[in-house]
Amino acid sequence: MAIRLIVKEPDEVLHKTAKTVTKITPNVQKLLDDMADTMYDAEGVGLAAPQVGILKRLIVVDADEEHGLIKLINPEIVSMEGEQFGPEGCLSIPGLNGDVRRAETVTVRGLDREGNEVTITGSGLLARAFQHEIDHLNGVLFTDIAEKVYEYTAERSETGE
Repeated sequence: MAIRLIVKEPDEVLHKTAKTVTKITPNVQKLLDDMADTMYDAEGVGLAAPQVGILKRLIVVDADEEHGLIKLINPEIVSMEGEQFGPEGCLSIPGLNGDVRRAETVTVRGLDREGNEVTITGSGLLARAFQHEIDHLNGVLFTDIAEKVYEYTAERSETGE
């Protein structure tokens, strides 16, 4: 396992659509493991393969204790309910946050690292992370859909502003 370099905006790879994974190889499994290591090293809650410069439909998310680390191949949102509105940041856009409107609860379907189909329903931060990372697979950044974008400061994050 290894820490990968996180691609930063305005790198064009962040604006492209990732390709479907057609075969789960040891390289795909290693990439998922490396992505998880990279996400934890950067203290993030999610990471998509385009963020490490690879246009494959792979995400890793660890946004709640109930589910822990989730590694998904070819994830897709199959249902959305409710609404949440709040701040988001991105490891590929350091120093900026944005207020983004998302579904409160989403159900995501994809394959696990062994190729088994899995379906996961999450709410709150997990739902936000799923939507954010799947957007990355479609070349969409939170800054593209945020209602307001602003500089991130430690004072702001502590007060919730």
